[in-house]
Amino acid sequence: MILLAIIIILSYLVGSIPSGIIISKAVKGIDIREHGSGSAGGTNVMRVLGWKHGVLVIFLDAMKGAFAVVVVARLFYGPLPFENISPFDDFTLVQIIAGIAAVIGHVWTVFAGFKGGKGIATALGMLIMIITVEMLIALGVFILVVSVSKYVSLGSLSAAISIPISLILRENILHEHVSGYTTILPFVIFLAFFVMYTHRKNVVKIFNGTENKLNFKKKQKS
Repeated sequence: MILLAIIIILSYLVGSIPSGIIISKAVKGIDIREHGSGSAGGTNVMRVLGWKHGVLVIFLDAMKGAFAVVVVARLFYGPLPFENISPFDDFTLVQIIAGIAAVIGHVWTVFAGFKGGKGIATALGMLIMIITVEMLIALGVFILVVSVSKYVSLGSLSAAISIPISLILRENILHEHVSGYTTILPFVIFLAFFVMYTHRKNVVKIFNGTENKLNFKKKQKS
């Protein structure tokens, strides 16, 4: 139990590294949370500092989720301290737990007053290591929706919702066997609702017509 707790704590701390805040302070000497939408995520960095810095932050945030799954989870050895009733092997289950801890760390970072980003990129980095096909589909959905609507928040929501839908279609309509389907489906449904919760203000702004649209200007004037 102690080892699993250490993995959870380390994954949380990795996820808590405030990439957006670090980059914004290094580039312009500002706290990105005091500008734009107030989020520390890559989308807000893109709006305020330009797309190159935004993409860098998104990449770094995704790497946090991947690192928790690929590196931190490997500290685990031996049997789980509880009965594993999932179809996953013990290590894959530990990877999922580590990834969730990293996402929580990104959203509620201990290094920045528990106010971070919305967790999309970190969740992407985590899940692409576990359900690669669904994440590639979600990435395609994200790019398509953002290209048409110019709303990154809408693209993120659509991508998150597409993951459980893709799983259901592959398993039940296309009759492709998805390993661990009965366990991963409730998890990604929970994740979709979590994303909706973290984007609740964006949804209201979209309906009110006040949500910021994405542009690719190199830099916005403060």
